[in-house]
Amino acid sequence: MPLSVDQVVQYHRDGYVCPVPVMPPAEAAALRRRLEAFEVTQGGRLEPVQRSRSHLLFKWLDDLIRDPRVLNPIEQLIGPDILCWSTIFWIKDAGSKSFVSWHQDNTYWGLSSRKVVTAWFAISEASLEAGCMKVMPGTHRGETLHHEDTYDADNMLTRGQSIPGIDESRAVSMPLRAGEMSLHNYCLAHGSGPNLSADRRIGVSMHFMPPETEQVVGAWDCAARVRGSDRYGHFAPTPVPARDFDPEAVAFHARAAAAMRDVLYAGAARKLQKL
Repeated sequence: MPLSVDQVVQYHRDGYVCPVPVMPPAEAAALRRRLEAFEVTQGGRLEPVQRSRSHLLFKWLDDLIRDPRVLNPIEQLIGPDILCWSTIFWIKDAGSKSFVSWHQDNTYWGLSSRKVVTAWFAISEASLEAGCMKVMPGTHRGETLHHEDTYDADNMLTRGQSIPGIDESRAVSMPLRAGEMSLHNYCLAHGSGPNLSADRRIGVSMHFMPPETEQVVGAWDCAARVRGSDRYGHFAPTPVPARDFDPEAVAFHARAAAAMRDVLYAGAARKLQKL
């Protein structure tokens, strides 16, 4: 379903749009069953390294980053040539203390463009009670805010990077039903609270960028071309998995995940195994 003119205007003005319907709840529930069936095989949860660039591990997630229902709104925001830099699972178990502090992704992703769009897709309901994402409208247009590394054990971010002293009275919550997504500019300040609901909050973020973007921190990086063409070649193309845990894609994932960790932890005093 395409974005309306008003939604496109809102995105550029405020830095976000929510909700954007992608699929019926029953279709999202089927994706949840596939994910949780895999989790059961290894103790009921994903390993930290399996959380990021997960489209190289799960064929159904690689299909999702190429789904027209996801990409059509993205194209309205950044144009017809689209790369997917990464995917990250954000899972908070029922009653979990896990949270995401206020932060801006452009501070530590090493990407040169300010046009990167995050599509946060709800595999299960992301309600206010479950700790849905909150955003600070308009913060994508100004100077990058000061961040501090907290290394909080319950913070889902790699090093607990946090914007101190933010005025939460201006925050806007973005609850989602299963099968919906939100869109936000990665320069926008955002975060989320703990899951106080009786169900798991399962989401996956997909990070899209125009191909003229460059990686300015890491020595090597990769991306999936999901629509249009890439005339620049700044990122190594990722393989398309033929099935879940396709051996070729799994081998590539090991290098891709290591490269992402190197970028996220560049300049950090400590390295925690959260991705």
